[in-house]
Amino acid sequence: MNITFLGTGGAWGVPEINCDCLICREMRKRKEKRERTALLISNETNLLLDCGPDIRAQLLRNRVDRIDGVLISHEHGDHYMGLDELFVYKRNVPKDAFRPIPVYLTAESWEVIGPRFAYLEQMEVIKVNKVEPGKWFQQGEFDVLPFKTEHGDFAKGSVGFAVRSKDQFENKIRLVYTSDFMDIPEVPPELINPDYLIIQSFWLNEPITNRPHHMSLQRAIYFIDLLKPKKETFLVHIGDADMVKGDSANTNAKKRPPKDPLRPPSGGDPYPIPLNQEQWQKTVKRIMSDFGLPYRVTVAYDDLCVCLS
Repeated sequence: MNITFLGTGGAWGVPEINCDCLICREMRKRKEKRERTALLISNETNLLLDCGPDIRAQLLRNRVDRIDGVLISHEHGDHYMGLDELFVYKRNVPKDAFRPIPVYLTAESWEVIGPRFAYLEQMEVIKVNKVEPGKWFQQGEFDVLPFKTEHGDFAKGSVGFAVRSKDQFENKIRLVYTSDFMDIPEVPPELINPDYLIIQSFWLNEPITNRPHHMSLQRAIYFIDLLKPKKETFLVHIGDADMVKGDSANTNAKKRPPKDPLRPPSGGDPYPIPLNQEQWQKTVKRIMSDFGLPYRVTVAYDDLCVCLS
């Protein structure tokens, strides 16, 4: 079972258009980028988790020749606006060879997404399946459990997904994908001790006002320790809205002052805000060590492919 991180950035990607903040400048200098977050879980079945506006380029780069199912976490554009691109999987095979791609999402999410993309179901490109938190369903060899996540009033259909599948030795592999969220109202027992956890880290520090209802690494540490992944945690949906000391762009609307910056438990200055992939990984490793947390945490990057076993 493999997972490909097609994109690992927030709603506007990083570096952002028309932004000269230190984070965007540093990433441009290094030719780094983070497209909108989307994942591909592959085994005998190709399962796409979210389908944002960058999905065409992501699928092309990774040579994804088929999609067997799609999980949509919620009704924000960076997680579903690429659904049109699925049409190519019907256009480029013999007429009788294609079957509509099952798309799984909550009824609340479809209320928002349906007016724009219902035509895809009418054209037999997709088949909409409305799911409920707490109820397992199956797509190919994958068993999937949606669970309710709190992502604000404008994402009432927001869910994460627990996914399990067997490896070649018949061992169950369990993965939990939290998507965008700031809380999990009720934590189902199926989420505890997964093999792998994929969790949002939009900021390093929790902001004074969490208006977009996203997860910071500072708060994510609590959930990592709560869920206790056995093998590895991956951070995704990383943004550029942390304030960086001395940055003239700290006055930009997207920049949020921290409530209480994350600092070593022994005291001292707050951890520096990472400006690039290398600094993110170095900072995360230091934080986990400083707090004595025994979890392996990897900062995912676009097109990272990992074999899960």
